[in-house]
Amino acid sequence: MVEALGISLTEFIFYLINFLILVGALGKFLYKPFLELMDNRKQSIQDALDNAEMTNRRADEKMQNYNKRIARVEEEGREIIREAKQKADMQAAAIIEEANSKATDIILKAEQSIEREKEKAMEEMRQEIAALAILVAEKIVEQEIQRVGQEAIVDEVIKQARSTGWQS
Repeated sequence: MVEALGISLTEFIFYLINFLILVGALGKFLYKPFLELMDNRKQSIQDALDNAEMTNRRADEKMQNYNKRIARVEEEGREIIREAKQKADMQAAAIIEEANSKATDIILKAEQSIEREKEKAMEEMRQEIAALAILVAEKIVEQEIQRVGQEAIVDEVIKQARSTGWQS
């Protein structure tokens, strides 16, 4: 069979031994380093994937922490706004209460002032009425002496009252 290919048996054995030596040398010097290179590459890829996964987990944790912080800050902001609104409402109520108190005081003082003015006006009216009564009595006495009618006396009293500044 080997003869059919045009090679002698010794050449065939020689080629076969050379081939086996070549395969053995290639296996020892190229195949094992190639496998080691592939294993190293596979390991570095796996390490990179693990590292990426770990980095993603850390990033997710940080994102969750940031989201929690943001939620906490938003809640604190809402709380601050709510407290400020309560304080403003309390201040507004206090201002309104103070204004009502001042208004009540002003009304009370105004009523007291009106009452004093009313009493003063009544006293002035009493004094003027007393002065008129005295004036009328004087005129009546004077007229009785002169025997003049009361109508003339009243007219005379009114004229004198007008001339002295009393007006109703």
